[in-house]
Amino acid sequence: MTKAEIIAAIAKKTGVEKASVAVSVEAFMDVLKNSLIKGEAVYLRGFGSFIIKKRAAKTGRNISKNTTIKIPAHNVPSFKPAKSFVSEVKAKVKVK
Repeated sequence: MTKAEIIAAIAKKTGVEKASVAVSVEAFMDVLKNSLIKGEAVYLRGFGSFIIKKRAAKTGRNISKNTTIKIPAHNVPSFKPAKSFVSEVKAKVKVK
C-alpha cells in the first residue's frame, strides 16, 4: 500500500477531503521523523513503537576490490509492533 492509497482509504473511511487527509498524514510523518531524529521513541499503544537502534562498528568486505573496510557505529530507525497487533495479523493473514 502506498502513501496515496493510505490517504484515499482514510478519506473514504472518514468522509474528509483527500487534501486534508494528505496534510494530516504528512504532518504525522514529519512529527514521527523529527522525534526519531531527536532520539525520542514514539509509542502508539496497540500498534507499535518507532525506535532508534544503535548499530556497533564492524568490519565489512568490498568484494569487488577484495579489501576490508571499517563500517562506523551508526543509528537506524526501527519499528517494533505491539503484541496485540502481531497476534491480530497472525490470526487473520494466511500464509501462502
